[in-house]
Amino acid sequence: MASGVGQPGNLTDRFLAKLIDFVILVVVNMILVSFLIVGVLMNSSGGMYGLGGGSFLVGVVSSVLIAAIYLGYFAFMESSRGQTIGKMAMKLQTRGQGGGNPTMEEALKRNAWVGLSVLGIIPLVGGIVAGLAQLAAMILIAVGINGDAVGRRGWHDQFAGTQVIKIG
Repeated sequence: MASGVGQPGNLTDRFLAKLIDFVILVVVNMILVSFLIVGVLMNSSGGMYGLGGGSFLVGVVSSVLIAAIYLGYFAFMESSRGQTIGKMAMKLQTRGQGGGNPTMEEALKRNAWVGLSVLGIIPLVGGIVAGLAQLAAMILIAVGINGDAVGRRGWHDQFAGTQVIKIG
């Protein structure tokens, strides 16, 4: 049996799993948002580059779309498999209160913080506000995981009643 199997997932493994997931999601979002922007710009009469009235709409739609994709990915993967692609690579699994995969409700609660990207709808400063809010959430999660020597549960795990464990 591998060392650490069945033990709470450590911060480094969890960070790497999240990094893998975010790289995948950034690529997916770049593709989808690019199609959205091109579509709006082609139909806009806001000047040579079409950055007139359509740019606010692009910001709103892309912020909501990104939040939905991120939250949907994490909630669906964790509730259906107990793992995201990043967790599969790092041999981690999220467990719900019953010991199996989290319910959809638990997975949504656990990952609600990724929906902060919807703050990007705020004109001019939304992207900065959303980025800072997500950074603050991630820092607080890391501090919580490091501070809980027994269960390695961040505030999001405690809120949802979940735990990440090493499975390999």
